[in-house]
Amino acid sequence: MGYSRRTYVQPGAPGIFHCVSRCVRRAFLCGEDPLTGRSFEHRKKWIEARILELADIFAVAMHAYAVMSNHVHVVMAVEPDIAMSWSEEEVARRWLRLFRSARDIANASLESRIEALAIQKTRIATLRRRLGDISWFMRCLNEPVARRANREDGCSGRFWEGRFKCQALLDDTAVLACMVYVDLNPVRAGTASSPETSCHTSLRRRCDAGEPTGPLAPVASSIPDAVLPVTAANYRELVDWTGRALNPSKRGAIPRRLPAILTHLALRPTQWLCQVPATESEYWRAIGCAESIAHQAKQLGRSWLRGVGFARRLEFVSETA
Repeated sequence: MGYSRRTYVQPGAPGIFHCVSRCVRRAFLCGEDPLTGRSFEHRKKWIEARILELADIFAVAMHAYAVMSNHVHVVMAVEPDIAMSWSEEEVARRWLRLFRSARDIANASLESRIEALAIQKTRIATLRRRLGDISWFMRCLNEPVARRANREDGCSGRFWEGRFKCQALLDDTAVLACMVYVDLNPVRAGTASSPETSCHTSLRRRCDAGEPTGPLAPVASSIPDAVLPVTAANYRELVDWTGRALNPSKRGAIPRRLPAILTHLALRPTQWLCQVPATESEYWRAIGCAESIAHQAKQLGRSWLRGVGFARRLEFVSETA
């Protein structure tokens, strides 16, 4: 039985979420189709560019993403209150970056269209809510890509599955584990030999931008000071260490010393290596420690959420397990 997303993601509430959209029938509509030999790799650039563009428009901070051959992962923080602080003109300007009709562009300048929209108080109130809503973010990500791909193929119909998967990340460990899981997707899929050589991922973008100092910042954001309590260098080290530990056949040896970030999070390596691959397999609507998941279930008026049992077992995983 399916449940409405608003049962798990309360409208207007801030949070950090892991969202996944898959192509219909999980076909290779964004990669290289092994049956026909056709390559659709260029569409990954469309999707990556759209993700970064939307993160600059919506009240979100994009912490991680990975564009795969038949699905897309994003890890983003949503702050609806940020959109509430924008002026009417700012809301109108951001919305018109999303939706620009040819007729409007031909008949009026951008500034005049912003002014005309900004005075519509009821409309602006609706747009504020949309600019802080993950469902509207995913809609604005997926719909233009689908239309463009269908035009290229000369066909109509669905490109993405009807619903995207959404998981609430309830604590720092859940956020970092999910980010690592997303950045390691190409390595686990066998399309990249190492995290830094994978294409169309947030880690690759961080590497291309150079090695920043200080806390780990989003790859794109409209939220001020949306940083995580780890350094960029520590995060890159954690991704590399996890990738080597989860893939024994990968070149190089697993470092013996404990990564600094695991010490900071008070986690044992075995616990971490159980949690990262469990992101989609053991959890469902929320990811976090057992206490966080139980609290989330109570907030939603439910007796439990899938994943709480795994989280409890994870607390007792021994170093030698």
